[in-house]
Amino acid sequence: MLEGSILQRLQSAHQDSKRPIGYGVYYKNTLVALCHALEDHILDDDSKPLVITAFQQGKWYLEEANRYADIAKYSQQIAIMAATDSGWLEHPTNNLPNVDLVAIDPKDPVGEEWHLIILSPKYTAMVICQELSEADYGLSGQPASDLERKFYGLWTFEPDLVRETAMLAINHIQGYNPQLAEKLRQHHQKIKPAVVTSDDLATVVSTVVDYLQTEQINISVPVGSRHQTLDRNLISNEIQAFLRMAQILDATDIANPMAATEVVALSETVGQLLDLPAWQMKRLRLAAFLHRIHPLQTAESVLAPGTSTRYQEDAPSCALSCPLVPGTQTLRTMPKLRAVAQIITHQSEWWDGSGEPAGLAGDEIPLESRILGLVSEFQHKVNEKASSGLTKEEILSEALEECRQQQSRHFDPKLVETLTLLVMGLHQGLELPVITPKLSAGMWLLDYKQEDTIKFSEIKTYGSFDRS
Repeated sequence: MLEGSILQRLQSAHQDSKRPIGYGVYYKNTLVALCHALEDHILDDDSKPLVITAFQQGKWYLEEANRYADIAKYSQQIAIMAATDSGWLEHPTNNLPNVDLVAIDPKDPVGEEWHLIILSPKYTAMVICQELSEADYGLSGQPASDLERKFYGLWTFEPDLVRETAMLAINHIQGYNPQLAEKLRQHHQKIKPAVVTSDDLATVVSTVVDYLQTEQINISVPVGSRHQTLDRNLISNEIQAFLRMAQILDATDIANPMAATEVVALSETVGQLLDLPAWQMKRLRLAAFLHRIHPLQTAESVLAPGTSTRYQEDAPSCALSCPLVPGTQTLRTMPKLRAVAQIITHQSEWWDGSGEPAGLAGDEIPLESRILGLVSEFQHKVNEKASSGLTKEEILSEALEECRQQQSRHFDPKLVETLTLLVMGLHQGLELPVITPKLSAGMWLLDYKQEDTIKFSEIKTYGSFDRS
């Protein structure tokens, strides 16, 4: 990273953090799609956000200047940084009262960065990247196609990170325009993003995915390996949109912020005990990561008791025709996530057929849904009891017993037996892997790490499953 750039300053601030930032490499077409999606959400929203951008060069701003005139109508203040190019300062958008252009020095490292930072009372979002240097491209050299240019950085909805980066950008503007920097600081201080809701995030995520899919169709580079690489980069970011959504929803639950990570660990261990094939394990893992975006609302389903749930590697465990509840509806827009969406939707079915949304019973319920429903309830019960003063053995045993009481009614009795084996292992010191998705490179068959473990032998009275 270039010394003195905003991205480098952000990295330095978090280099010793317990939650390091996950960076990735993005093609220009991916960044265009991401930024247009986030900008369009401003046009569809009435929250009047603070917007700070960096366009590298003025010519790139000129391509978007008319668009930013429209965005300005829905924004509180817009600050745009770019290296000076002939004519960009004279564009009519620059005359708008809430738009300020900052002509940065040609040697300023921000001239190699691409930023879009949105700070709204309803949500936060940002894209912050830096173009790869000629040396970074290696033997392949710099690409001939503009769409194949690569950038290193990240994008996120995380409020604290967006607010921090916005202040870093404002401090950088201070050296060029102190008055503007002070005005931006005042806006920054006044905007207090509310707790994000699943509906708000779903709207933003849907817009992002729509743009990524449109860009995927419109890739105008020769077919072959280069097209395939660009295509995979776009799909990877569609996955990232959903995973980031799940992360934010987890973080807003102060009482149980590690639910998704812990449910993934439990689900995967149960799957291993059942000797599930790799394709099913990966699908279960992704469903567990995303299971909390399901708002637990009822939904009609055309599935009726008696539906076959015979498993196939290239298809979900039951028919795709059932409507999805609002929180998972956006998942269906990606073909690779339809089966995952269905797993999440049917996690609230009951073994005796009294659950929702389809009233499925027994083996009619997708196996992954049955596993997810059981382990998420078990994790919730363990988390509730973690501050009760009980020993870790007592916590696990009581949570298991409460699940046992619901077997053959709520839960699959065979899965409860499997969970019993798992708890016996935990009593004897079994450690479950903490599986963290690499958001910067996440295809739907997730790449993940297992460097840490959850040590159930170290459950503390002040938290849930303690992380080693």
